[in-house]
Amino acid sequence: MDTEIDWKAYMQQVFQYISGERDYVKLYGDTGPLVYPAAHVYIYRLLHYLTDEGRDIYLAQYIFVGLYLATLALVMQCYRQAKVPPYIFPLLILSKRLHSIFLLRLFNDGFAAFFLFLAIFCYQRKLWTMGSLAYSFGLGVKMSLLLALPAVGIVLWQGMGRDRALRQAMLMGQVQILLGYPFLAASPRSYLARAFEFTRQFLFKWTVNWRFVGEETFLSRPFSVALLSAHAALLASFLAARWLNPAQSRPLQALQQLINPPPQAVQAKTASRVTPDFVLTSILTAMLIGCLCARSLHYQFFAYIAWSTPFLLWRSGLHPVLIYVVWAAQEWAWNVYPSTKTSSAVVVGCLAVTVAGSWLGTGDDAAVKSDTMEHQHAD
Repeated sequence: MDTEIDWKAYMQQVFQYISGERDYVKLYGDTGPLVYPAAHVYIYRLLHYLTDEGRDIYLAQYIFVGLYLATLALVMQCYRQAKVPPYIFPLLILSKRLHSIFLLRLFNDGFAAFFLFLAIFCYQRKLWTMGSLAYSFGLGVKMSLLLALPAVGIVLWQGMGRDRALRQAMLMGQVQILLGYPFLAASPRSYLARAFEFTRQFLFKWTVNWRFVGEETFLSRPFSVALLSAHAALLASFLAARWLNPAQSRPLQALQQLINPPPQAVQAKTASRVTPDFVLTSILTAMLIGCLCARSLHYQFFAYIAWSTPFLLWRSGLHPVLIYVVWAAQEWAWNVYPSTKTSSAVVVGCLAVTVAGSWLGTGDDAAVKSDTMEHQHAD
């Protein structure tokens, strides 16, 4: 049984696209305007064709089952590359809410999650261009993947060097222009304002994460500024003390290396330290930091969280029993509908534990970096 929360609206918006409409502000469905980038339109255009203009819901659900299994296979491969022990893997398949997002809700977040983990899968194997294409296409489905961009940039810079990483950034930009071209040609302002809307107003009644602070606080500007500040501070902290570990440099030194790239031999050593574990840890931590500091999470965001927390909780060094306890608490909270003060507090608490655990669990890596730098300084 499907719930058609957004499926019908997606089909309505796609029908208007098929009818020739290219002005993004005029693409509407029952749930409101189209607020996703162009790759979303193309994917659901294909689904519109395959499912008899959206009427064959059962076929759509079978397609999403395939998407779920393909994404799960990618996630498991990413975990295997990072040498995650077997007892973590059951947590990847037991989430009722995750099954709902894919099978019952038919949300586009399933596709965004697929391309995020496909990008990680490629980056772990140093298939840089394929990874960047996958990441940019996923970003073209939903701008939520922007949360991972700081870590993606750091991974590319240390794994490839400045010049090649800049070419990857240009490639991502070109993919976005190519995807959005029909709409950019019609009205660039409309497309950019809708597809990448940073000023969107959030409704308190739909929030999963901050209900416990109350509506007045939730809607206040100081609360918004505090979350943005916390997001920036956490990213800066991880960048300075964790994500620069492969380069074995401090932020100021890293900035100097950006201006004046190191010799090829030094870059090769840095690239060798961009391990599958580092790639997965960095990108998933960036996603979870973004979710922790998000003004409002909706239920479909669990598509990114559900497959990130098992790895990061293991990476934190928590006892297996505690990992399962945190996972169970998180799963319970995301299955409470509508959210309550208690469930929202548990959602935020579990995200906070995961982010803090990511920091503490990678402290040994930072210590190794510090020891190496001190040794070099002594020499």
